[in-house]
Amino acid sequence: MPTPRLALLALCALLLTAAAPTAAVAETPLRQLIDTHVQAAWKKENVTPAPRADDATFLRRVHLDLVGTIPTADEARQFLADADSQKRAKLITRLLDDPRFAAHQATLWDLTLFGRHPANPDATRKRDRFKQWLTDKFARNEPYDRLVRDLLLAEQEGSELFYVQFNQRPEDLTEAFSKIFLGTQLQCARCHDHPYTDLLQKDFYGMAGFFVRLVVLDQGSSGSGDKQLKQYKIGEKGSGDVLFAGNMKDVKPGKKGEPVKPKFLAGPPLDEPVLPASFKDPEIKTGLKALPKPPFSRKEKLAEWATAPTNPFFAKAAANRLWGQFLGRGIVHPVDNLGADNKPSLPALLDALTEQFIAHHFDLKWFIGELVNSETYQLASTGAAADALPRHFERARIRPLSAEELMTVLRVATAWDSAQKSDSVGTDYFLRYFGEPVNGQGDFQGSLSEHLFLNHSSNVRAFLSRKKGNLADTLNTATDPWEQKVDRMFLSILTRPPSTAEREKFIAYLQSDPKKENLIEEALWVLVNLAEFRFNH
Repeated sequence: MPTPRLALLALCALLLTAAAPTAAVAETPLRQLIDTHVQAAWKKENVTPAPRADDATFLRRVHLDLVGTIPTADEARQFLADADSQKRAKLITRLLDDPRFAAHQATLWDLTLFGRHPANPDATRKRDRFKQWLTDKFARNEPYDRLVRDLLLAEQEGSELFYVQFNQRPEDLTEAFSKIFLGTQLQCARCHDHPYTDLLQKDFYGMAGFFVRLVVLDQGSSGSGDKQLKQYKIGEKGSGDVLFAGNMKDVKPGKKGEPVKPKFLAGPPLDEPVLPASFKDPEIKTGLKALPKPPFSRKEKLAEWATAPTNPFFAKAAANRLWGQFLGRGIVHPVDNLGADNKPSLPALLDALTEQFIAHHFDLKWFIGELVNSETYQLASTGAAADALPRHFERARIRPLSAEELMTVLRVATAWDSAQKSDSVGTDYFLRYFGEPVNGQGDFQGSLSEHLFLNHSSNVRAFLSRKKGNLADTLNTATDPWEQKVDRMFLSILTRPPSTAEREKFIAYLQSDPKKENLIEEALWVLVNLAEFRFNH
């Protein structure tokens, strides 16, 4: 007969075993949490949501958001004909595993970290190594905290350029770091105590103290011709502090200020050992290729603090930024301003997103997969909401394609890569005319020059002109009925079949002249110049 103690242990084991399946069942998928919180807000605010997006709309949207381009006509036809109720979830899984996912996310984050007009463009204009470093990270699904830590340490080949653009400008680097990775805007506190929050000037300079010892070391160039790239290493001195002179309007000429020790934002000062009285940094001179590792690294302590799950800013800023990337606006908007004076529209949802992101070890693919599998993401873009970015997420965002997306979409839509062996389509022109279509607030900033470029540029016409193997050539040589040819045009360019009226008008036009080659090119030109092509839908 078991003793009372053994009987008690056996009972505990039984209870734990019985509770385990219940706990697993009780774990609510993040996609479901998203929809629950958003739908509760609709009810509270008396908002009528848009219906679910049709398959063609979803297909184009999710391709653009995950891999930066549209599906081919054959891929679109196959998806639209598929009767599987799980086809959307299966497509998301395939796209997350597609190599183009990593490349597209790298492009988006490259723009986040550098913008269209990076600081120190002479040093950072060519960023092939950095983009490859990012692509490799996303391809391996590197956890977000580890990716950012490696970026801040800047010890891996290709990772150093983020620091290079802010060479000898620790204050500018502080602003960029805080906005991108902490979702906090510190620029007001650079000159004076913030008038609307509890941020002080010393908070700003305390953060700048983590960057003041960084040194950019020129390693020369590699490659030749147009492929020549500058190389750098990031060194760190063992001494040196930021000087704080007080409110900028009160600073007297020649006043250098007092040294400020590093302090974590909304946290304690850095616990830093005192340097030996005899310590001296090596002289920084031209041609220096390396610095010895300092006795104490502020850079390492910053990377450790910044990416810790306990950091009050990091995971929340990332979850909010990712939400904004796929839903159009942040739960806190703009996404880089999580200050006390800018409240979240759905605070409980933002907390849930943050907690789940941490619990899943900052798994980017998992997090993005949950976002795009939600019914909220898969809403139609039509509806009563007049705002460009509805506050309650009652319809999907409508956004212009980026310059990079336009180039890639034109290639896919016209089967350009099947017909062209070299890239001769003026990438610089696309970046010039489509590089800055948005202002960060959801407002489209189109221009007359952009419209004229689409209408008249030989760079656009090159995609539409007949070349062996491309879309124009296929349409000219195929013996299919005109109905099928028109369907292929629409599926190729707009990722949807034409309406009955559209099909009839296009067929009538294409049969209006025996010389069909020019008519086919003109018909493709019309589709490419539709707003429906320029935007997601």
